[in-house]
Amino acid sequence: MRIAYDHQIFDSQKYGGVSRYFYELAKGISQKRQYQAAVIAPVYVNRYLAHRPHSLRVIGVPMPPIRRVGAYRAINSLFMRCLLARFDPDVVHETYYSTRRLAPRKSRIVLTIFDMIHEKFSQEFPPPDQTSHAKAVAAARADHIICISRNTQRDVIDILGVPQEKTSVVYLGGSLNMRADRMTLRLEKPFLLYVGHRGGYKNFARLLRAYARSPLLRRECLLICFGGGEFTHEELRLISEHNVQTENVRHMSGSDDLLATLYASAAAFVYPSLHEGFGMPPLEAMSMGCPVVCSNTSSLPEVVGGAAELFNPLEEDDIAAAIERVVTSEERRQTLIASGRDRRGTFSWQRCVEETMAIYENRLGERR
Repeated sequence: MRIAYDHQIFDSQKYGGVSRYFYELAKGISQKRQYQAAVIAPVYVNRYLAHRPHSLRVIGVPMPPIRRVGAYRAINSLFMRCLLARFDPDVVHETYYSTRRLAPRKSRIVLTIFDMIHEKFSQEFPPPDQTSHAKAVAAARADHIICISRNTQRDVIDILGVPQEKTSVVYLGGSLNMRADRMTLRLEKPFLLYVGHRGGYKNFARLLRAYARSPLLRRECLLICFGGGEFTHEELRLISEHNVQTENVRHMSGSDDLLATLYASAAAFVYPSLHEGFGMPPLEAMSMGCPVVCSNTSSLPEVVGGAAELFNPLEEDDIAAAIERVVTSEERRQTLIASGRDRRGTFSWQRCVEETMAIYENRLGERR
């Protein structure tokens, strides 16, 4: 069976969760004897492909990232039909959402949908954003849709009107190979860790207010925010408004090794998001032996199982109370750490590859 992965995510994402998923998937599929797998991207910026095994064919050349992603996208669109036809795939697995069909007519199409955040939080995206429209067109065109959680599957069925039998759930594996070195940290207090973007549905403002309202947390813990860019003027104003000392709320950024060190050293990892398609950071935290405190909404309970302290992300007092329960009880911390490591074993790239292979073979049937 010949499987092609298109250019869309590889010509726009140097590193990142979506391109890491498709890289791990294509790499794993290519190592199976019954498959020929190829990433077809005439020009691409993705750096995971530089470390690909010999079994994974890449049709294209690496290019430096540029601000005008559309330039590379236009070049790829010109050549994709011809290159796909030459490769003659049984299955084309589209790597993002497009209104155009590039796959040969006799090829089956698989689409992975990661979340329905653009549809549920449309007010947070500028009016020119066409993601929701492109996603709906791509979903209608696909022969089968992979969803990365049961929560996302329900959203796809409810919002896009996709028949359930056209969908399957395949969980992601771990996204990072991290190495922790605790000795590099020099912090004067225990700390809570927040990772990633902080705007809108990520709900960081409520976490900040919950931290500010808890005398215990303000006295005993720092709040470290990793990634997501420097604090905005609005965030700095919020910190000042709540009389939180600026040295107690800090931003850090850096390598995956630094992130791993933070996970391994934190008193707790806190994830207050209102909605997630999967929720990779809690999984990363669990794999690094960090107790997780997170929202009880969307896919998060599905991912963490019983290995996290849950809270209502709309209630600041509930957020603060859940964090306090963990940081004030070493017994609770150790219970969460142990159950988190057990839970982490549920998710692997090998399992993701095998379940995706079953969809290629059993759900799509014979080639048209």
